[in-house]
Amino acid sequence: MALKLMYITNNVDVAQIAQSNGVDRIWIDLEELDKEVRQPGLDTVKSHHTIEDIQVMRPYINKSELLVRINHWNNNSKEEINRVIAAGADIIMLPYWKTIDEVKSFLDEVNGRCKTILLLETKEGVELLDEVLRQGGFDEIHIGLNDLHLAYKKDFMFELLANGTVELLCNKISRYNIPYGFGGIAKMGAGKIPAEKILLEHYRLGSSMVILSRTFCNTLDMDLERISKEFEEGVKAIRRLESKIDRMTETEFESNMNDIKLCVGDIVREIKGVKKSDNE
Repeated sequence: MALKLMYITNNVDVAQIAQSNGVDRIWIDLEELDKEVRQPGLDTVKSHHTIEDIQVMRPYINKSELLVRINHWNNNSKEEINRVIAAGADIIMLPYWKTIDEVKSFLDEVNGRCKTILLLETKEGVELLDEVLRQGGFDEIHIGLNDLHLAYKKDFMFELLANGTVELLCNKISRYNIPYGFGGIAKMGAGKIPAEKILLEHYRLGSSMVILSRTFCNTLDMDLERISKEFEEGVKAIRRLESKIDRMTETEFESNMNDIKLCVGDIVREIKGVKKSDNE
């Protein structure tokens, strides 16, 4: 089964290109509350999208699903959820949740009016995961490696993949037959860890979705013709690799995981070396 591919953009032209090339979900990102505080100095996506972007995008998204990440639960969440649903979201994602009550309030407010995804990216969420899974009522879970690796005081987000944390979480979720995914990937052949190695881990761990990162297609530096070419080639490369995965052996998957552990170790040592130099 092919992974569902998700891409973050509020640009209608880019969204149509992504949709026409088989990207399954166009992602409008409303999350801004506390994000700068949580991820200081990190080169992470801070989108500054608006609810109006959903309304503008809605008429053009007819093959892909329109996914909207709202802000973490707060006093304005009920109003935000109702506005997002009215604007035409197919799926709403709740980020940075820390309590059962936050999850329950979110699900109660959506009340089945669209699909729901929980973004698992806090230590508190991990500790509550068994209870949240038993409670149910949501459609999917995505494991957010940016915030989660910071919560565990790691230097590199894929440390959580190398040290078994992601596998432990995936195994828990899979027992409830709830679709799940984690993190993002660059285009094939790119990324600090080659994207094809991360893609194989998605299949080994039973993931069903992944974000296409800025490294997959950095639209800020390209005209529409180049963007169209990048999406066409990039998605085809993912699907070509997926077509070969069914023939891979358990030994090959284990070898790939060992390669990832080695890559992560090298990257973490490099990061620690830079930090040490900065402090000297």
